[in-house]
Amino acid sequence: MRVIDIIVKKRDGGALTRAEIDFVVAGVTAGTIPDYQTSALLMAMLLRDMSAEETAWLTDAMVASGHRVDLSGIPGVKAGKHSTGGVGDKTSIVVAPIVAACGVVVAKSSGRGLGHTGGTIDKLESIPGFRVAMDRDRFLTALRRIGCVFVGQTPDIAPADKKLYALRDVTGTVESIPLIASSIMSKKIAEGTNVLVLDVKVGRGAFMKTEVDARRLAETMVRIGARVGLTTEAVLTAMDAPLGCAVGNALEIDECIEVLSGRGPSDLAELCVALAARMVRLAGGSDERAAEARVRSVIGSGAALEKFREVVQNQGGDPRIIDDRTRLPHVPASDPFTAPRTGFVATMHADLIGRASMLLGAGREHLESSIDPGAGLRVLAKPGDPVHVGDAIVELHPGAGARIDDARALLAQAVTISDGAPPPVPTIYGIVA
Repeated sequence: MRVIDIIVKKRDGGALTRAEIDFVVAGVTAGTIPDYQTSALLMAMLLRDMSAEETAWLTDAMVASGHRVDLSGIPGVKAGKHSTGGVGDKTSIVVAPIVAACGVVVAKSSGRGLGHTGGTIDKLESIPGFRVAMDRDRFLTALRRIGCVFVGQTPDIAPADKKLYALRDVTGTVESIPLIASSIMSKKIAEGTNVLVLDVKVGRGAFMKTEVDARRLAETMVRIGARVGLTTEAVLTAMDAPLGCAVGNALEIDECIEVLSGRGPSDLAELCVALAARMVRLAGGSDERAAEARVRSVIGSGAALEKFREVVQNQGGDPRIIDDRTRLPHVPASDPFTAPRTGFVATMHADLIGRASMLLGAGREHLESSIDPGAGLRVLAKPGDPVHVGDAIVELHPGAGARIDDARALLAQAVTISDGAPPPVPTIYGIVA
């Protein structure tokens, strides 16, 4: 079997066989296929698309390229959650302790970020002392005792995906729905959970710019999950404007604590309750109303916040940040970005807001870039809010070396003011099950 023949076959619109896909993934994992041939095949897959069968076979091969976690020794149903990513998306940090407080085990594996802010792991590591690295025994012990652990993605989980994604990121092939679906699902299947809830973002700050594409991605992933016995549901959620108000690592941890305390921005709180309720329902077989009531109960009683405190303490973090958030890294606010005229905030383009946050020091422009954990921004007026000329709309927290003028220029492009209030945009567009 020759790689060149497989490339030409897909280039010309042919469907690959399982044996051909297995051959390619094995070669990528072993390093026997050069990057230029892998890149050519990825471009052919993007341009010619892949069938449901090809996508499923690719997922299987990537799962088989590494280690599959066995959580069968942990009592109870194990629930997973994944977001396709967005600006201000800190839902995993809120949802996981809520679901664990409801008695469902959550082993959350997350990555670092390249772009507007750090990933979930970077955000958690802005808590002084918080560690995401742990050996297998400590990981399993924490799951049994606390029911919730956050860990970084390990190199032995779907290693073929890590290599493929690195090439996709630099060859303009990230946006392929089959490649996105197989990338996400190979890792989620290998992590060993029983049920999975996916948060598929839609809009300017998401991979999927339209609801049609987001639904197709969601349907592809749900179908892959069902095929291997992983009960999977997807929630289509809005990402035209930032989620919540905080964009930045420690700033987002502060906002997570607010939501776990029963406060916080309504869009973020609403979405976290919805995602947590779906996880609880899938894990326990209860109906939607009972699951949501249970979720609201653990938030209202303080049990969800206490679960987060347990997680922080177990993973070496300073639990005092729960009650005293001045212990989190902090960058003083500079002059805010203000409304250029009176009216209503009409748009707040998430992608530009995210890039502005990165320029302030909250994200990585390159893999080797460092993050200032206290840097970022806070949105003070959301789409639909009335403003007067000169009112603060975005509060800036510039870190060392921040490109403040460039960030302000992006904010000026991101925010528009209209004479009338824009129509409301739902946080949740729909469910794919």
